[in-house]
Formats: sequence, structure tokens, C-alpha cells
Amino acid sequence: MHTAKLGVIGGTGLYHIDGLTHVKTFEINTPFGKPSDRITTGRLEDVSVAFLPRHGTGHRISPTELPSRANIYALKMLGVEYIIAINAVGSLKENIHPGEIVIPDQYIDKTTQRRNTFFGEGLVAHVSFADPVCPSLGYTLFESVEKAGARAHLGGTYVVMEGPAFSTRAESLLHHSWGADVIGMTALPEARLAREAEICYATLACVTDYDAWHETEAAVSVDVIIDTLKKNTELSKTAIRHAAGSLPPRDKCGCGQALAGAIVTDPAMVSAKRREEISLIVGKYLD
Repeated sequence: MHTAKLGVIGGTGLYHIDGLTHVKTFEINTPFGKPSDRITTGRLEDVSVAFLPRHGTGHRISPTELPSRANIYALKMLGVEYIIAINAVGSLKENIHPGEIVIPDQYIDKTTQRRNTFFGEGLVAHVSFADPVCPSLGYTLFESVEKAGARAHLGGTYVVMEGPAFSTRAESLLHHSWGADVIGMTALPEARLAREAEICYATLACVTDYDAWHETEAAVSVDVIIDTLKKNTELSKTAIRHAAGSLPPRDKCGCGQALAGAIVTDPAMVSAKRREEISLIVGKYLD
């Protein structure tokens, strides 16, 4: 199968990448089902890239229904070592304005209905997730956004909510009071699954609105979000191109060895079926 070094997961408003050469399209089946859509591979800035629209062509998959395990596993099958995820978010701080970009380094998980691990069912692993974003890739992405001409915020906390409805005003005020920076619906379990798959992961969070806490702004609406995202789509594509040309080395971040020491199940107790299902991730640790 074709291999790719960089995976890009496109969010709302970003359904393709311009400038790819040597383009191929793959329909992939994984032990966790099919990913959100076909995956397009090609070359960008002389780097092999795999692009996956998170919500599928035509934006038909809601945040809670996303096949996140299949998405991450499919990218792993293609050899991806880095993932840049594009996410639409609302701002929870006055100084983070719609139209700006945040590269968060922390997440708060408020989801309750999503399968968020490759493990379980007879195979237990406890992966460190204290620092959920690859610091090297996050900084590269921050520099790439600035090169693209946008105002970027390096670091910050992203609250991940279930959706698909937006926050109530009471919820939004609560999240604002926590000191969190942005809120969205799609960064988790993606980031956690990427860590389990030993893939460097960073989020390019496109700020579309002030959520519902900001009393001087209108309540969040899809029209407002789409209008702001259209303005940021070209910027995101430019930032991805810059990042593709300057990916950091993987010998310092530790993402590539995230499972070392994390698997606690005796290998002799792991069933052949379970080994086969996620051999791509755990094979080197169970052999």
C-alpha cells in the first residue's frame, strides 16, 4: 500500500488540499470499520501526504458518530507519522478573536458517548497523556500559521464537548470560568488515539465565534461559523503546506515510543484475535 508521512484530517470547511501531486485515492477497511471517507494521498512540498475529510464528503457525519478509531488506524496503515488536525472552535477568551488560530496544548474531555481507545477486550495499556499534543509538531504548526499571515496563539486549553448542539449559556459561562481557551467537538478521541498509535498529533483550531458566554455577541449559528471558516480555509491550506515542508524530527518528542512500558497485560494472555486486530500498533511490544 502507498505510504504517507503526514496525515491531514480536514474539519468543517476543509474537504480537500490544493497543490497535491501524484494523487491517488484509497478505500481502506480497518479492524474498526471504514474511516470517514476515502483517503487521498499525494505529494506536497516533496512530502508524502494523506488527506482524510473528518466528516466525510458532503459533511454527513456528526461529531459523536465519527469513526475515530478507524480514521487513526487507517492513517497508521498508510505509514503516517504526523497528523495535523483542522478543527472549528469557539473562543472562550476575550483576546482570542474569531478568524484567529489557536494551537492548543491541552484538552478537557467532556465527551461521554465515544469509543476512545484501541485497548480493552483482554489487552490493557495505560498511555501517558499528560501532554496530549506533540510539542515539536505544535510549534511547527504555530510557525506555519504565522508564515501564512494569520494571528496565531501558541498553547491553550481546548474543551471537547459531545455536541452536536452548541453549548447552553450556562455551560459556556462555566467553561469560560475554568480559564479554558476554546471549545469544540472533534479533537477527542482523535488526539488520544493518535498517541496510542504513536503518531505525532497537533491541532490547528480555527476560531469561528465567541460561543455563548460573550454577552455582546450574538449566539452561535452555523451561518456565522461557515462564513468565518470560508475565510480561513485558504489560510489553513497555506499553513499545511508550510508545515509539510518543515516537519520536525521524531527523536525528541517521545510520541513514537508512547506505548513503551504502557502495556500491562501479560503477552501470553492476549488472544490471537486481539493481537491480529491491532498488530500494527502493538506487534513490536507483544512479540
